[in-house]
This record gives sequence, C-alpha cells and structure tokens, in this order.
Amino acid sequence: MAGQSTFPIPTSGSVYSSQPPVNTSGVLLDGSLVNSSSITTSIIGTGSGAVLYAGGVGATFTINGTSYTVTPGSTVGTAAISGSTSVTVASNAFATTAPATFTASTMPTNGSSNGWYAVAYGVINSINYYVAVAGSYTPTSYGAYSSDGISWNSITMPSSQVWKNITYGNSRFVAISYNATVGAYSTNGTTWTASTMPISTSWFGLAYGNGYFVATAVSGTTARSTDGTSWTASNNLPVTTTYWSQVTYGNGKFVAVGQTVAAGAYSTDATTWTATTLSTNTEWVPVAYGNGYFVALSINSNTGSYSTDGINWSSMTVPSGPGWISVTYGNGYFVAVGQGTSGSYTTNVGGYSANATTWTALTLPSNSLWYSITYGNGKFVAVQGSQTTAGAYFAQLPTGVTSYGIYNGPAAH
Repeated sequence: MAGQSTFPIPTSGSVYSSQPPVNTSGVLLDGSLVNSSSITTSIIGTGSGAVLYAGGVGATFTINGTSYTVTPGSTVGTAAISGSTSVTVASNAFATTAPATFTASTMPTNGSSNGWYAVAYGVINSINYYVAVAGSYTPTSYGAYSSDGISWNSITMPSSQVWKNITYGNSRFVAISYNATVGAYSTNGTTWTASTMPISTSWFGLAYGNGYFVATAVSGTTARSTDGTSWTASNNLPVTTTYWSQVTYGNGKFVAVGQTVAAGAYSTDATTWTATTLSTNTEWVPVAYGNGYFVALSINSNTGSYSTDGINWSSMTVPSGPGWISVTYGNGYFVAVGQGTSGSYTTNVGGYSANATTWTALTLPSNSLWYSITYGNGKFVAVQGSQTTAGAYFAQLPTGVTSYGIYNGPAAH
C-alpha cells in the first residue's frame, strides 16, 4: 500500500495524514494533532497486531488500557486488536510543555522615548544572535543583542534614527530607518556601519530572500541590495493610494501588504511588482511566510488573510484586540503579537497557529505595545515598544505538528 490517496479523511483535530510504514496491510487511523493535546476515537481491529507511527515530537498511544510510547519517526508494534476499540493518541510535546507560555526577560535601558521597534535572529560564526533596534530621536541611537533571547547587551547604532526594521541574511544583519536615507548593516550583530538608502522616504518593510535585501516605504518606494551596504531603487509598488507596511519572502516571491485598501503586491525579482488583492479592505500590517503559507494580519480588526502563492488570498479569523503589528514563523507555528486596540494601545494578548488558518490566543507577561517578534534557536522572542518600559520575552512552543498513524500489521512486530 502506498500513497495518501487511499487514506481515510483525517479525524477531528487532524489536518493531514502520515505516511504508512512499509509492510503494513491497511490503515486503521491516521492524522495529526495540531491545536489539541490528544484525541480519543475508535478503530476496528482485525484480530492481529498493529503498527503505531508518530512524527513530530512523538506520541503516546493508549489501546485496551496499554500505553505505547512512540519516539519521533519510529514505529512500535502492539498486541492483537479485535473489533471496535477505543484509542487515545497524545502528543508528547503537549504532555510536557504548555503551548505558547511566554516568560519575561529584561532588555537594556535604551533611553528612547519610542522603545524597541524590531528584532531579528541570525547565526554568525556559529553564534546565535537576537538583535533588536530602537526608535530614538535622542543623541544616542540604541540597539541590543542576545545569544539566548534572555540576557541582553547594549549596542550603539551608527546614528540617531528611528530604526524601524531589521532583518538577517547573507551572514549579516541589516536595518532601515524611518524618514531618512540612513540604513545600517552589521557582520557580527554588535558593531554597526551606516549605509545610504537611495531615496529619503519613510522606510517601513524589510526582508531578505533569493540573494536580496528588499526595503519598502509607506509611499510604495522600493529598493534592493545584495549586501545591505549599496542600495538601488526599484520600481514602486503598484497601488499608489495605500499606506504600504511590511514585506516578506517565501516560495520564490517577495510579498508586500498595504494598510488603506485590500492591497497586496508580489515580485519574483524584487524589481518588478504585480498588484494583488487581499481578502478584505482593512489595515494590513504584518505579513510572514512559513510552511507553504503567506499570512497577513490586520492592525485594526480580528481579520486575517492567508495564501499559498502570495497572489490568491482567503479570509481567516484571529483573536481580537491585539492590534496585530508583527508575525513570524518557526518550529511549525505562526506566532503574532500586537500593540493593542485604539485608545489603549496596550495588550498582553498574542496568537499562534499551526496551520495558518486556525488561531489560538496566547498570553504575554505584561500589557504593552508589542512591536516585533522573531524566531530562532528554539525560541520566539518579542520586544515591546512601550514608551515607559522596554523588554523582551521568549516562548518555547511545542516542536511542530505531531503526525500519527495506526496500521494493520503482522501478528508480531
């Protein structure tokens, strides 16, 4: 038996099927645990033993009162199973780690009235770096770096700017500033050198992919660079009536979203852009790519939009209230944070999704303007743009989706 076309429809709590092991004669049950810790259902045994399979982080199967622990990517044989039998499958990740539990850590005091605006993750010379930049109009321009997302050290940016965004690629970090021609790059995460953007404008979005750093401005101006030091102006984004926000890269495309209409755009070369339409008119701000999906969220509603190609978009619902401003992907999950609702601009609500379409609220350690989140080395790290307190918080989510399967097998395994 081969291929997934013969599999049954995945059971409740599942989104896709696992690959049956070799030398099995039929499928009794298969699926994936995504947003639930376990599933209980019935199978019809044929009087022979079964083969249990678990992917992701592994699972524990309970059949006829006997528990079988299956490590990731392995199989375990069972005793004979006859007739209708209740089965419980529990993810080993959820059994030991609560999903989306964030813990507080302390950022350096940055002296900025605007707080931390952006954070990114990268690896340089085999060392993990989380690097954050702050928006500051004070004489000193601030940044911070951490090797674990918990303990942070101050760095000085090359000039006093509102550093709006930061990304990692090509063995370096690159940052852009708002309302300026000033950019910056670092080959070690700690020492920064100024660069010059091709146009003085309000740079907002920044991404790396396919050998290029790509920056987008709220006006629709775009620029690209291979090294973050020399920048070249590209064609403008195709809709001039929107306030363009963020850009991401995935599946061979750069994808940008805008705030004032259902505007999106994509480019395969970071030079020529084509307009697209998102699922509804709202203020789209964050956009990210992962696991075959582009995900965009709104800053003023609980509306989300997802796409497999960056061109055709579908609606989804996300937790309400956060004023979504940043989303990232890692470890099998999209995780998003926000700045709060209009009038208060504080929240301790975030959200996560394992499949880009179904979202669950999560709780951050404090109410604040959460501006940016990144993923790397097993942690989601977020920074806040509070005008009174700067901080970063990290979370260890369960390691990916847990796929499982129960298959008819030989009497002994």
